[in-house]
Amino acid sequence: MKKSFSMFCALITTFIWGTAFIAQDTGMDNIGPLTFNSSRFFVGFLTILPFAILIEKNKIKKEIKNNTKLFIKYLIFMGVSLFLGTFLQQAALQYTNIANAAFFTVFYVPFVPIILFIIYKEKVHWSIWPSIALCIVGVYLLTDFSDAEIMLGDTLVIFCSIFWALHIIFAGKFMQKFNIPVFYAALQAAFVFSLSIFFAFIFEEVVLSKILLELSSILYAGALSGGIAFTLQMYAQKNIEEAPAAIIYSLEGVFAAIAGWIILDQFLKFNNIIGCFLILFAVILSQILPTSKINNSK
Repeated sequence: MKKSFSMFCALITTFIWGTAFIAQDTGMDNIGPLTFNSSRFFVGFLTILPFAILIEKNKIKKEIKNNTKLFIKYLIFMGVSLFLGTFLQQAALQYTNIANAAFFTVFYVPFVPIILFIIYKEKVHWSIWPSIALCIVGVYLLTDFSDAEIMLGDTLVIFCSIFWALHIIFAGKFMQKFNIPVFYAALQAAFVFSLSIFFAFIFEEVVLSKILLELSSILYAGALSGGIAFTLQMYAQKNIEEAPAAIIYSLEGVFAAIAGWIILDQFLKFNNIIGCFLILFAVILSQILPTSKINNSK
């Protein structure tokens, strides 16, 4: 039951991230990536904070008091990873197209097990690797990357995927130690907002009237993606290991393509549909094989 709930949370998270990709792209017509990021996570913080107080106010102090230093460490590690991941992704959209960005972002899927081994000496189940390969091929077909050119922003997206991988890993480790996902998501949003607005005032022109022109994109990417989705991510990774979770999150490319089809009338070709099914198959394999009777009977 707990695993099923976590799977549900992971899928909803992925759906929101995928559909928010359009808002992230269109939300920078009048403002820079740091300004967009700060606005987005400020909205996310305001969205989640009331739920944190309502749901977890009686256990926040106890959870943090038991291990304050570790809590602060994860807040810094995850906050910085999320800030750099989201900022680099936003900045990259100025110098590359959505197909390239979607393809190179999914590199966080293989980065997660690699970084897990480097930092924690953890090995993933053998089935994760063919699932990762299927996932990357699926995204390759989904994004029509074969027709794309390597662009300046692609390097930023690759770096972005490293920080996404770190964030996924730290989220899993955090949920093994603490049980205040909603409050933590609110703090995380506040942390990323603070870093984003600080650097926005240094490197960009922060003008309220221009921010308001992007209000619809900010509200969607903020309340749903920056707030609700990152909260559900914490619930998801309570019972799903980091590497399989990363494969599930790769479905955001599928949801982004479907959203583009419905909202922007971007027609899905046959190879795009095949890519969607390959990613879906990769997700199913990553969940079924590690728990199969054949593997458990070793």
